[in-house]
Amino acid sequence: MKPLSMMLSVLVIGFTSSTVMAEDVNLSSASLPNVSPANSDLVNRGAYIARAADCMACHREDYAGGVALETPMGEIYATNITPSKRYGIGNYTEADLKKALQKGRAPDHMLYPAMPYPSYNGMKDEDISALFAYLQTVPIVDEAPDYETNLPFPFNFRSLMLGWNVLNVPSTKSREGLTQTQQRGEYLVNNLAHCGTCHTPRNSTMGFDNDNYLAGAQLGTWHAPNITPNKSSGIGNWSEQDIVTYLRTGELDQRVFAGGPMGEVVSHSTRYLKDADLNAIASYLKTVPDVQTDDKVHPVDASRLPTPISESITHDLLAQKDYLAQAKADVQGGSNSPEALYLAACGSCHGVDGYGQPDARYAPIVGLSSIRREKPDGLINVILHGVDGATNTSPKMPGFSEELSSEQIAGISNYVRVNFGSLDSSDVSAADVDRVATTGANQPFLIKYAGLLAILGLIVAIVIIIFIVRAFMRSRRHR
Repeated sequence: MKPLSMMLSVLVIGFTSSTVMAEDVNLSSASLPNVSPANSDLVNRGAYIARAADCMACHREDYAGGVALETPMGEIYATNITPSKRYGIGNYTEADLKKALQKGRAPDHMLYPAMPYPSYNGMKDEDISALFAYLQTVPIVDEAPDYETNLPFPFNFRSLMLGWNVLNVPSTKSREGLTQTQQRGEYLVNNLAHCGTCHTPRNSTMGFDNDNYLAGAQLGTWHAPNITPNKSSGIGNWSEQDIVTYLRTGELDQRVFAGGPMGEVVSHSTRYLKDADLNAIASYLKTVPDVQTDDKVHPVDASRLPTPISESITHDLLAQKDYLAQAKADVQGGSNSPEALYLAACGSCHGVDGYGQPDARYAPIVGLSSIRREKPDGLINVILHGVDGATNTSPKMPGFSEELSSEQIAGISNYVRVNFGSLDSSDVSAADVDRVATTGANQPFLIKYAGLLAILGLIVAIVIIIFIVRAFMRSRRHR
């Protein structure tokens, strides 16, 4: 069940780019780790539903919760959903789970929509039954997450979600004229996989802005890009097979490599989906309304991309070390030149020529779609803040906000965009870096001033009550 601002927090297509994918990449679905022949068919179907719904992104692989979900209202922490009767959902009935998933109502309180019940509202009863059966079989974690959700006034009053739900649940409506395959894709995209939770911008109440459905949204320091069929700023140039391959492997040749939140989606969810379901998702994404945004992606010019020094160097660490040392020795312009800065800060992981170390999951960045975007904010954010690996074994990229100046980060950004993104030129400035570094979470007016508005509302209500009481007392005196 996925973040609200990482997820509001978290599908980042085009965040990091891949090198040429190995020819022997396995495009078949990965085996579900929680499926056993000893389980009933219903339980094993529930394990698949849990993967399709990406429950692990927030509740972790052991379902013990604790992931902090960054939202404009504050941090919301995912809860324990193991069968623990004290800390988890061991006392839930199937009807309780259905209300939580579809209505955002736990037995004793309202849920925040960081748990994407606005999308799960459309979950089928048979899928909920299977998920419930499966969750009863996972190992009990008999402890609470380390942190509890404690939002500021007035959001700490969960009863406010009753009004929010009236405005924003369900988050989407079914469309007419779709094929059976596309209908399945619609169910997966809109409901079970809840792609819009990250990829659809929010309106003033923090519900979906459905006029810009799947057109991209900011998730804290991340940006979930446009995944509509627009050819300029979306994924209109992707074939259906491209979409399937990306969701299965997290890679596309010299275009994208899943990192951050989208890396987690691939790692925990989409790589386990059946071919038929991935094909359904791809088919449906081709039918959603085309939305053009101002974050244009420049076409890649393959003739301007670097050529690896050898076919094997990305897998030969000793050769890479020697090649990097020679490149540093040959660099022109001094130690503060963009090339020297790149080699010093980035070259040991991403390689002199940007092809990375695929075996060690150090991302190749040649052809990266995010470095070819009109707006350089995504690239700047990565250099500033780094990025966690998608799995426990994936390397973490460090942030350089404390080690490099704004001018130096701007220089690296320009070097990468021109040399590895095939752009003719790049004019990222220190002011751009400062702007990205100081930009806070995007808070709509109603969210930003909710506390003040609530206080004013209470004052107005009190004044109205006093007025009514006084009027009533006067009418009694005049009888």
